[in-house]
Amino acid sequence: MYLATTGRRDASAPPRTGGAGRGVPGTVLALGTVSLVTDISSEMVTAVLPLYLVLGLGLSPLQFGFLDGLFNGAASVVRLLGGHAADRGHRHKRVAGIGYALSACSRLGLLLAGGATAGIAAALATDRVGKGIRTAPRDALITLSSRPEALGRSFGVHRAMDTTGALLGPLAAFALLWATADAYDAVFVVSFCVGLLGVLLLVLYVPGHHPAPPTKSIQPKRKVFAALRDRDFRRILGAATLLGAATVGDAFVYLLLQRRLGLPVGWFPLLPLGAAACYLLLAVPAGRIADRAGRRLPFLYGHVALLGVYATLLAPTGGPAPLLLALVLALLGVFYATTDGVLMALAGPVLPAYGRAGGLALLQTGQALARMLAAAGFGAAWTVWGPRPALWAAISALLAALAGGWALLPRNPSGTPAHEGPGAPIPERRTA
Repeated sequence: MYLATTGRRDASAPPRTGGAGRGVPGTVLALGTVSLVTDISSEMVTAVLPLYLVLGLGLSPLQFGFLDGLFNGAASVVRLLGGHAADRGHRHKRVAGIGYALSACSRLGLLLAGGATAGIAAALATDRVGKGIRTAPRDALITLSSRPEALGRSFGVHRAMDTTGALLGPLAAFALLWATADAYDAVFVVSFCVGLLGVLLLVLYVPGHHPAPPTKSIQPKRKVFAALRDRDFRRILGAATLLGAATVGDAFVYLLLQRRLGLPVGWFPLLPLGAAACYLLLAVPAGRIADRAGRRLPFLYGHVALLGVYATLLAPTGGPAPLLLALVLALLGVFYATTDGVLMALAGPVLPAYGRAGGLALLQTGQALARMLAAAGFGAAWTVWGPRPALWAAISALLAALAGGWALLPRNPSGTPAHEGPGAPIPERRTA
């Protein structure tokens, strides 16, 4: 119902409020639907790709890890180009559409590659490039379509819909493999068709134009790193990068959890679904809280939840395994619910409309590269010292990063709620 009206409404009109959408603009709901469908497509492949490459084609885990790490790093850099291209001429929808289309076509590339390593590498590269290109323009569209004081809720709704797709994708893949007797080609074909559906939804229901910034503020030759001129943005970027450098990565958390509890290997792929389910439940409430109480503190408290994950994994053995499992996955879900969309909502209003996508791309790239370095450092520490000393090092690094983030994050950046902290007055809500 929302999609049917989104494509027809005047893009210059203010975002809708009220009704079943509870004040969430139609553009955000349309983008959330596109992300939901696209994530079903992408997670279908992600869930079976290690099995297909390692067991089906005989690649070693080292080869697979190298390919995956290389292309993830490349995607982080491509984000900058995607954000810059989207800002030039206000072409956010077009650039995002190219990214979604590339990711969809990569599934067909996996099907056509057969067992050729070069073809597989090209398909994986196309998928990562597509993801890198679309992320910043999509998030910029969310910020440009929403009122500044409701950005947390908009990102919460979008991330909840996105996570729904991430939950359904692996389930669909394993159901297909069960029904077709492990026919990976069937997964790739269905994933390709679902991905094309996501592109079609973007074309039909996401408005292509948004209110242009005032003429005096348009700067068509704006450079990629121009956002760094803003002091508040530099502080947000510094805090996000610092905290990202103390985030060891979900894969290590799941490996430590599996070792700690002695879980059967067959249950390992289901661990991310537990954290994703918690993220899905908390994304919208976390966004609403951030809008009402300020986005700085929820972002920092989210990293305190991550600190709880590390501490729980270090707790003495002997407790009930289901409780420890539920606590770790719940805290990990809290971490993502209070940091992912909240960070974009915190930074979006600081950036001018004509440079929104480029600035968000710079923020996402800095955070992603910092997390890659953190994962590599934790892996090295685990190899040299063992898992427990590596966890103690991660806790120490995260405590230091939290102190730095507390000092760096601006307390009232432009366009965010003015009051934070317990007992602070809630800003008066504006109605359309």
